[in-house]
Amino acid sequence: MELPEALRAAVDEALEGVALADLQRAGAALSTRYRAETRDGRFHIGDDLAAKAYLAARLPATFAAIAAAMTRLAEVHEGFAPRTQIDVGSGPGSALWAAMEQWPSLVAAELVEGSGAIRAWGERLSQRLSIDVRWREADVTAGLPELKAADLVTLAYVLDELEPEQRTRLVDRLWALTQDTLLIVEPGTPAGWERILAVRRQLLAAGANMVAPCPHHLACPLVPPDWCHFAQRVARSRMHRLSKGGDVPWEDEKFIYLAVSREPVERPSARVIAPPQQASGQVALKLCQAGGTAAVTRLSKRHGAEYKRARRAEWGDAM
Repeated sequence: MELPEALRAAVDEALEGVALADLQRAGAALSTRYRAETRDGRFHIGDDLAAKAYLAARLPATFAAIAAAMTRLAEVHEGFAPRTQIDVGSGPGSALWAAMEQWPSLVAAELVEGSGAIRAWGERLSQRLSIDVRWREADVTAGLPELKAADLVTLAYVLDELEPEQRTRLVDRLWALTQDTLLIVEPGTPAGWERILAVRRQLLAAGANMVAPCPHHLACPLVPPDWCHFAQRVARSRMHRLSKGGDVPWEDEKFIYLAVSREPVERPSARVIAPPQQASGQVALKLCQAGGTAAVTRLSKRHGAEYKRARRAEWGDAM
């Protein structure tokens, strides 16, 4: 997956004239904070150089993960055509750009971002979009009283920066602002999965209807050290590759997500929750199933059409 052409061009312009060594140093510092899930009262993206390092090294991956989650959401929630979006903890607007790719029906969006450094770039990038975009500076833990409800509400790569009680209050507020669908995306780590599980329990208790990825409302059948997550392959631009000091022209962004809605939707009977394993004449799929169980299903040529479908299945697909 690649960034939309207009966004990629805008990022290239933003990075013109920035010394590669400076980008690499700032990118390494960002990576350290994100991986350690540092919570010290400071924004991860605290200045302009950190913001540019994010555009170079992290935006392609976060956009790809959010876009992949939105694709899975749209596959299950057929006919969903949001006209309005609220995105909280917006960074440079990754979730807005992904939503614009998935739902051309969008006409207006409100984006909330506390870091002035990355918000400034988000405002510049979103000027290339043809919808009404309004940016707000706000503390996401302060209740967001100025916002009005929207069809689609998104929160991506934010929960890991908050304390548990702050997460609970924020999720309650976001659900109150959701007219139709709420999507939350987190890093695909065991800790990210645990955060999503807590949010899942909270939202189901509040009356939300599961959309994706789970094909059921029951307790997650996975037990640590196993955990639910997915991966999206990201094409690296030259600057993306150089800023991360890598040679491979792609990377895999691991993520976990949760999509819930106000109204029930027809969910699939299962979802592939691990990379399919193929051998001669056989496919093994690890499936989360509608009955609330997880198991490996093996299909061979004698299963006919079911086997052919399984051969085409990818990690994260509904079955």
